[in-house]
Amino acid sequence: MSKLKYRPDIDGLRALAVLSMMGFHAFPEFFPGGFIGVDIFFVISGYLISSIIFKGIAEHNFNLLDFYGRRIKRIFPALATVLGACLLVGWFILLPDEYLQLGKHAFFGAVFGSNLILYSESGYFDTSASTKILLHLWSLGIEEQFYLLWPLLLLFATRLRVNMVVITITIALISFSINIYEIRL
Repeated sequence: MSKLKYRPDIDGLRALAVLSMMGFHAFPEFFPGGFIGVDIFFVISGYLISSIIFKGIAEHNFNLLDFYGRRIKRIFPALATVLGACLLVGWFILLPDEYLQLGKHAFFGAVFGSNLILYSESGYFDTSASTKILLHLWSLGIEEQFYLLWPLLLLFATRLRVNMVVITITIALISFSINIYEIRL
């Protein structure tokens, strides 16, 4: 499968995303909207991945196993390093109940379910976010779930001869509706 050509505008958007997140973490009172950087990364990732999938499907050379293999090669080495380092250091510095929570979060991080477990834990009696060492993996969970489901949906739509634009707009509308519903809760 051919690769996409280099896009300096996308690197510019990445820089904007990184700067907004760094500003938020360094000076939250001056950059209260730093989470927009995560949204920018999601949009960039969705655009690039969708471009690869759409092009591969159009050229009849999209290979699902190859696609997933590239994702694994890109993500797993860094993820395994982070999880292993956190578990190792945590063994020495955390209390038993804290280490148990870390183990649970490491497991869900390894299977790209951090966002789901963290969402299920949120509430009045939840521990502080600052005690969740692997909290940042929530966004990786969302991204990898997208990588898992989106290609399957597009391949299924192709087999049924459903227009990709219709699928994309339908998913966007469903997502937006869920967002509006969740905000009202």
